[in-house]
Amino acid sequence: MEAINLNRLAYFVAVVDAGSFTRAAERLGITKTVVSQQVARLEADLRTSLLLRTTRRVEPTEAGRLLHARAVIILRDAEDAFGAVAEVTASPIGTLRVAAPNDFGTSMIAPLVAKFCRTYPACTVDLVLSDARIDLITHHIDVSIRVGWLDDSSQQARRIGTFRQLLVAAPDFARTITAKVPEDLAPQPFIANGALREPLVLQFSRADVDRRTIRMRPAMTINTTPAVLAATIAGGGLSVLPDFLVGESLESGALVQLLPDWSLPSGGIHVVYPAARFRPPKVTAFVDLLSSAMVRADGA
Repeated sequence: MEAINLNRLAYFVAVVDAGSFTRAAERLGITKTVVSQQVARLEADLRTSLLLRTTRRVEPTEAGRLLHARAVIILRDAEDAFGAVAEVTASPIGTLRVAAPNDFGTSMIAPLVAKFCRTYPACTVDLVLSDARIDLITHHIDVSIRVGWLDDSSQQARRIGTFRQLLVAAPDFARTITAKVPEDLAPQPFIANGALREPLVLQFSRADVDRRTIRMRPAMTINTTPAVLAATIAGGGLSVLPDFLVGESLESGALVQLLPDWSLPSGGIHVVYPAARFRPPKVTAFVDLLSSAMVRADGA
């Protein structure tokens, strides 16, 4: 048997769905004669009758019902394949809406957005920074950057990097305390990050064997991570902050790390998309740019 012409499958599916050669031709925007000829050739190719023709309606035979069920899947897959190729070859264009948390959005995403706009001048970016969870569908978000631990979600996610949590304090404040083990921290003033699910519970580990859970006493609670950083540098107490946010402060001496032999759980950096079969070129280009930046940061 010769290779099947996909157009003939499309004509056949249209006839079955419409129940009529005339209505199928109208939907396809071609003549009834063309539809009839193509379906007849399909039957000849398969050497079987696919349709029962009456004066009122066209009904599929048993073979026709079997072919229709498979043909619908084949045509949908073909359409998806063409769509995927079109997205790969198309140029990024239009407005890209990106959501990110305040800390990572300010330190990493905002500079990347500037580079993205220079690289793709046909695109504009609407960057939404918030530590609150933003609904992607309601706010028409193309891609969300989420830092930490993902909840179960109907959205599609991809992990592009990791970060470490560090226990830090201002040097003057650090000199006022003596802490050799995690338990020594419990009485100390702690700056809690209200954006976290459990801001007062710290889980320490050492050599992946010794594990200890400490509950801190909050001297203050602040609902954005950059503000926690500012209060910590000002000497307000201990805090736990991500490495990507405190790196410069540690290098400059504005902060010092406490209990460096003990580790806190590492978190993930994810891109989260609304559920969809394909991504527009603007989304793919932005995520590629971000992924490359994360690889460079991890290798630094």
